[in-house]
Amino acid sequence: MTTPLIGVQLHPQATTVDELRRAWRAADALGVDSIWIWDHFFPLYGDPNAAHFECYSLLAAMAAETSHANIGALVTCNSYRNPSLLADMARTIDHISDGRFVLGIGSGWFDRDYEEYGYEYGTPPSRLRQLAHDLPVLMDRLGRLEPPPRGRLPILIGGSGEQVTLRLVAEHADAWNSFGPPDRYAQKNAVLNEWCRRLGRAPGQVERTVALNTSEVEDWKAFVDAGADHLIVMTGPPFDLGPVERLLRTIRT
Repeated sequence: MTTPLIGVQLHPQATTVDELRRAWRAADALGVDSIWIWDHFFPLYGDPNAAHFECYSLLAAMAAETSHANIGALVTCNSYRNPSLLADMARTIDHISDGRFVLGIGSGWFDRDYEEYGYEYGTPPSRLRQLAHDLPVLMDRLGRLEPPPRGRLPILIGGSGEQVTLRLVAEHADAWNSFGPPDRYAQKNAVLNEWCRRLGRAPGQVERTVALNTSEVEDWKAFVDAGADHLIVMTGPPFDLGPVERLLRTIRT
């Protein structure tokens, strides 16, 4: 069995910037392979009016304050930024981080973000069509920026729709993210493999990441058996990194 990579997603809700900074510094010191936050404007659970902070501002700070882990959004909402602007933001954070940025992106889903910030919500199919249109624009802009990213800035696409999202992963992405349980993940992974074959791409070119609740950490072997290369533990405040530390110790010793 190949040793999986280990990451952590920090939820930027019901917390403070100081607490987030302590958490990402601690995660980086543990030696995790990746640190992520989400791209929303309001809490996704608990008190809907709790404190919340914007994703890309936090990622720029994280880039300056960490030195080991790759960093990124799990995942950026394509609807919230012009694709060329997003490419420029990602490239800039990539330079701040010395080449550790991963551009995670998806079609978006949280209606409150759209309604309160004035974005057109549309429908799931219309948001996917927009993502399909914007990905080539974003990638073209990445190739024309001066200076360019420090290296090959990876694109990760999040989602599990079998007809469109997984096809877009096979067409454009360096990595894919989805959720459990393991049997569902295995089924989606098989669909992605089939899209890769149909499009003439080697399935092994796409890294497979999975976002785990802390209650799923003990099932990590089942997720690896289902095809996951990279296990990302999701945690909210008070940012208990104990499950991440135990997973690192189990897998790396």
